[in-house]
Amino acid sequence: MTMLDRNLKAQLKGYLERISQAVEIVASVDDSDKSREMLELLTDIESVSGLITIDVRRNEAEMKPSFALRRPGTESQVRFAGLPMGHEFTSLVLALLQTGGYPPKVDPAVVERIRNLDGDYRFETFVSLTCQSCPDVVQALNMMAVPAVFLNGQPFGQGRMELKEILAKLDAGSAAPVSAGLFAKAPFDVLVIGGGPAGAAAAIYAARKGIRTGIAAERLGGQLLDTVGIENFVSVQETEGHKLAAGLEQHVGTYEVDVMSLQRAEALIPGDLVEVKLAGGGALKARSVIIATGARWREINVPGEREYRNRGVAYCPHCDGPLFKGKRVAVIGGGNSGVEAAIDLAGLVSHVWLIEFDAQLRADAVLTTKLRSLPNVTIVTGAQTTEVTGDGDRVNGLVYRDRQRGALHTLELAGVFVQIGLVPNTDWLKGTVKLSPRGEVEVDARGQTSVPGVFAAGDCTVVPYKQIVIAVGEGAKASLSAFDYLIRSPLSAAA
Repeated sequence: MTMLDRNLKAQLKGYLERISQAVEIVASVDDSDKSREMLELLTDIESVSGLITIDVRRNEAEMKPSFALRRPGTESQVRFAGLPMGHEFTSLVLALLQTGGYPPKVDPAVVERIRNLDGDYRFETFVSLTCQSCPDVVQALNMMAVPAVFLNGQPFGQGRMELKEILAKLDAGSAAPVSAGLFAKAPFDVLVIGGGPAGAAAAIYAARKGIRTGIAAERLGGQLLDTVGIENFVSVQETEGHKLAAGLEQHVGTYEVDVMSLQRAEALIPGDLVEVKLAGGGALKARSVIIATGARWREINVPGEREYRNRGVAYCPHCDGPLFKGKRVAVIGGGNSGVEAAIDLAGLVSHVWLIEFDAQLRADAVLTTKLRSLPNVTIVTGAQTTEVTGDGDRVNGLVYRDRQRGALHTLELAGVFVQIGLVPNTDWLKGTVKLSPRGEVEVDARGQTSVPGVFAAGDCTVVPYKQIVIAVGEGAKASLSAFDYLIRSPLSAAA
């Protein structure tokens, strides 16, 4: 029997020719079919490289079936539980390469930060074979010793995380010295705050004008990094969020843009030179600023939601849906995002309840028609979710109130997906620029805010229809408006 076909074996052999040191695969197995399948996979891997050997163990206390990778005579570096196929096969190949002496390319400064970490850290992750983010997170963590991640038994992160993001969370003290160096930077002509599609487009358009451009963001890519399929970005028939985010980052990198990652804005101070204060104590100044901080998932704010986040409460059906295969789940929200999530989940889970506060669904007709055609979906309208229940470890149900009759109903569930829209990331702007009642930045047709020299674009603004293609266009427009503002402003403003 073999788990890998001839073509995949040939590709694997090509990759594993890069290893230069022996790799030992320590397999913990029992008599189950899963153990047999795992051994078939490991035997296929062993057959394509003379530097790889398998050590089968049946009596040790490790999880079965699982296997660890190590260099002979050393402690295991990483352990895989079950059968790592799908996207996780990529994680396995990357781990084999690193264990075999073929290291990934990492900034020496990042390596030094890893060496200087103080403390013992035990990471665990729960992954999906259909999640495109998992291999990157696995590789990042394997660099240091993937997407629901636990550190010392406590929730640490979910979704896509790059190595620098993990380091920033572990070594909180490093943020201050890194940010402190930002005080020394000369003022920018255009400073973009935010690294999603709007922010990237703004930075590109500004840099093309030949003016001093900077972009400060927690991560380049924004919500794209948590998005799977994209089929409505004009001229790109089909792509994935992380691929589009990588394309944005590469495009920004072709211009002279000072990219400052892992930076979160905390305050905006207007003036001839606008100042942006950052978490960690740093600050940046610029003649003009473009705000493109995007938005985040809106919470339902009921008992149990935060307590069971990452333990049954989820916000990304694409990332977390496969974890609930064959189980019963609920989707909160009857707009386009909620109905789309319910349709996607119906193909994976045993049953979906769609809970909508209003008396009718608010999604497009084509979506609601599709939803109603699915046999394993129950639609409940006029319902207010009042509590997410659990057993102390994971979600086990949901309570909702019939808004017309007042009666309470309980559903037995394994998961709850919250899909009630977005909240703009604008808390740091309150009292500075004019915001709408929903907290969105108010802008005119040119992207100008209520503060001279400060522009805004993308999901954080009042511009309707939160779409990638719209955010890109708004970012470009705000950048052109900022340039027009600069050429009409007195040169003394740069002093």
